[in-house]
Amino acid sequence: MGFADFVTDAGLSMLESWVTSRSYISGYGPSQADVASFKALPGLPKVEKYPHAWRWYKHIASYQSGMKQSTSSLSSLVTYAGSEFSSLPGDPSKAYTSYGPEKSEATLNPKDAPKAAAEEEEEDDDLFGSDDESEDEETKKKREENLAAYKKKKEGKTKPAAKSIVTLDVKPWDDETDMKQLEENMRKIVMDGLTWGASKLVPLAFGIKKLQVNLVVEDEKVSIDDLQQQIEGDEDYVQSTDVAAMQKL
Repeated sequence: MGFADFVTDAGLSMLESWVTSRSYISGYGPSQADVASFKALPGLPKVEKYPHAWRWYKHIASYQSGMKQSTSSLSSLVTYAGSEFSSLPGDPSKAYTSYGPEKSEATLNPKDAPKAAAEEEEEDDDLFGSDDESEDEETKKKREENLAAYKKKKEGKTKPAAKSIVTLDVKPWDDETDMKQLEENMRKIVMDGLTWGASKLVPLAFGIKKLQVNLVVEDEKVSIDDLQQQIEGDEDYVQSTDVAAMQKL
């Protein structure tokens, strides 16, 4: 059904839920879907109530306002970066309501949780026949043994850790930034579930180059937002970071 509105709490909650597990409205990079949704919002969502929507809004806003100017030599670059909205891929004529969830997902009422658990338990029991009082002791014992073996096997299964490969763009302040030192500082960041990969310098404009680095993360252990904040904490070298691409492994 797509997004309904970004004015009511319900509409903002839908956006919050949508970007909780996504960096962008559609796909793995910024597009006109983000631009349409960004423009539909009346302003910056409250970080204490919609932290993921707040993070997404700030990130997309960086494509509108451009890079921060630190020296006079970057005045032309600010003008260039400020036009990034129109250069993003996608159909700019599509309304923001054409994006988002295809259907609403009802939240399970907590009071119904025991009932749901009981129904699941009952389904497991049915796999091994009904617990009829008329069944003989031998049949009942066999059924209980089979049920116990099934539950033990089910509990013993462990799912492989979900991983993603991410490409980050790390932008410096100007062309005088020591990119070797920037990368060295970045790779000192150690997180459980984070593996740094290859990197390269990619020209931006006016002699400025950004660092593009690949990394693999375990989804349940590493927050990309937290990682970006740590990298951007190196304020002497790093102006901003962007997720250039993300793909599940």
